[in-house]
Amino acid sequence: MTKLSFGWVLLLFLIVANSVHVSAQMKAIYFGEVIDGLGKKIPHAIVLIDADRIVGVGTEKEMSIPANTEIIDLKKYTAIPGLIDAHVHITYYWDKTRSGDPWTQGRTVLPAVKVFLAQENARKTLETGVTTARDLGAGDNMSFAMRDLIDRGAMKGPRLFVAGQGLSSSRVKGVEEVQQFAEKQLALGADWVKMFGSTGSAKDVTGFQTYSYEEMKAAADVAHKAGKRLAVHSYGPDGAKAAIKAGANTIEHATDLPDSSLEDMARLGIIYVPTVDHNRYYAAHSEEYGYDSTAVSGLNMFVKRNFETLTKAVKANVKIAMGSDAVFTGFGENTRELEWFVKAGMTPEQALKTATTTGAEMLGMEKDLGAIAPGYYADIVAVSGDPMKDINVIIRQVKWVMKGGKVEIDKTK
Repeated sequence: MTKLSFGWVLLLFLIVANSVHVSAQMKAIYFGEVIDGLGKKIPHAIVLIDADRIVGVGTEKEMSIPANTEIIDLKKYTAIPGLIDAHVHITYYWDKTRSGDPWTQGRTVLPAVKVFLAQENARKTLETGVTTARDLGAGDNMSFAMRDLIDRGAMKGPRLFVAGQGLSSSRVKGVEEVQQFAEKQLALGADWVKMFGSTGSAKDVTGFQTYSYEEMKAAADVAHKAGKRLAVHSYGPDGAKAAIKAGANTIEHATDLPDSSLEDMARLGIIYVPTVDHNRYYAAHSEEYGYDSTAVSGLNMFVKRNFETLTKAVKANVKIAMGSDAVFTGFGENTRELEWFVKAGMTPEQALKTATTTGAEMLGMEKDLGAIAPGYYADIVAVSGDPMKDINVIIRQVKWVMKGGKVEIDKTK
């Protein structure tokens, strides 16, 4: 064989081998209907996937399927985009086989053990249809480890964007310390900066401002200079008002916000993550936490105020993202926040957007997440029923979950 002919044979072999490799990654998924997250409903649809990305979406009549493509038949189900939970603490794990309430036990377990056990939280999150989540607080670099392990495929879970350890006035005070702490978290690999702008957590539903405007602006400036974003926790209105002025990108939890603050948020595009269901969860699980009737009453009152603020925010056209603030046994209830959104005046379609396109905008991933369309990650959820008529279809009827082209959950059988 001459060198020329051998070269052509080798080239032909490589072309064939490469084509087989690509087609072996191709999947065609048949759905009864696709709700694409961008305003379109496609009946009798096919979604074509190559590796971890969507390459085509259309009706069965419109789409042609390449040879050697894997076929997945989900014609009995409706497809929605993979959901985004804007606020979790995924490394908070409670081992029910050991003594102690979740908070007490959490202070005694080694970080490496927590990360390993938190795989259960990650799996339960995927089962709700959440394929991406923003983790807003974990010590000992645990959220960095969990994010990276999931990215490597060494752990099963949602795609994570993490803030590392949050800025707390009990540890960090003054503009200079705030700057240094925020810079440290970013140097460790944080995707976000998290700041506790008020009191309030667990059974404590107070909302006293803890950081000044100047300190919040310092955190915002550090984050923005690095091309990152700032999330500010504020149970009350004062911390939230300072955070809005300082340039925060998201406001977490806030209640009793005046009309002027909501107008500013709408005008500036600041995203509100109300987490109403979070305190409903604490009240419902009060025995696990050892909360007495007084604590439960306070939690229920906070839920009422939180919901009232959410309702005002909906009317004011504030951008709202779905965030569960899931901790410990709250994983698996990640999407119950959507019920509150519909009660507050959203349509089911608008509620879905809080967990898809708005969540993607919050993360700066508008062209990658939150939609079933060519070029986007193949994050797809199959539900039983019509989610545009009943939000509970999304909350309680998730049957199948794909993340990045890989089937993670399959309850269809």
